[in-house]
Amino acid sequence: MVSPLLAKAAPSGREIVNVTPERAGWTHVGFRAVRLEAGATEIIATGTRELCVVVLVGSVDITIDGTTFANLGTRDNVFDDKSPAAVYVPSGKEVSVRAVRNAEVALCTAPCDDKVRAVRVIDPATMRRSVRGKGTNTRYVCDILPHDDPTAAHLLVVEVMTPASHSSSYPPHKHDVEQPPVETLLEETYYHRLNPPQGFAFQRIYTDDRSIDEACAVENHDVVMVPKGYHPVVAPHGYDSYYLNVMAGPNRFWVFKNDPAHEWMLAPAAST
Repeated sequence: MVSPLLAKAAPSGREIVNVTPERAGWTHVGFRAVRLEAGATEIIATGTRELCVVVLVGSVDITIDGTTFANLGTRDNVFDDKSPAAVYVPSGKEVSVRAVRNAEVALCTAPCDDKVRAVRVIDPATMRRSVRGKGTNTRYVCDILPHDDPTAAHLLVVEVMTPASHSSSYPPHKHDVEQPPVETLLEETYYHRLNPPQGFAFQRIYTDDRSIDEACAVENHDVVMVPKGYHPVVAPHGYDSYYLNVMAGPNRFWVFKNDPAHEWMLAPAAST
């Protein structure tokens, strides 16, 4: 039986996957991924929500209120060693995304606020890239819209590449209690890609009291919803893992708490 926290992808067609707040049973995060053949157009009205368009693969023209940002995106694959193109759009806008060449586009949304916010093309060269973990816990991170960037009201967007036979989002951590600076409440989606694409990975979502304890076998393009709890990912031998994270909550601040049972592995190795 498929976990209620797993949104399976459509193997073909324009709509890959669509997770609305209503479907997820939460308040903030919305996520869609679409395939656009060259020349095809997707129209999005942001309404009361803010939007981050991430060009995962291919190239697109994005037009907002009559202004066109042309030929955004240079990647042929999400596993290319380069940052994606992205555009932040506040509420009350109409957005046209037209594929210049075959494209895969992520549409990441959250509630906006009453502040005047500007459309912003996020230059890939300005995105912070970092390495987290060590050994078989090493993964490679690109911050597209991090919490210390004041552009957005609630939305955070980040992508992570995890090599085969490595773990990620690990040691297990959670962010489901609004108690800064110890922890903050953020809903989260994981949009998974695998290389080679016939691969799979595993993600567990569990709470301290085990009221949630789900283990998801994820395939290419699937989405895992994390309403609360710890949520580690493991990539098996032979298959690299990529995921795009979308987070949002009442406050735009990312502070997580590690599972105390597994925090021991962060301690420095004892000298001999």
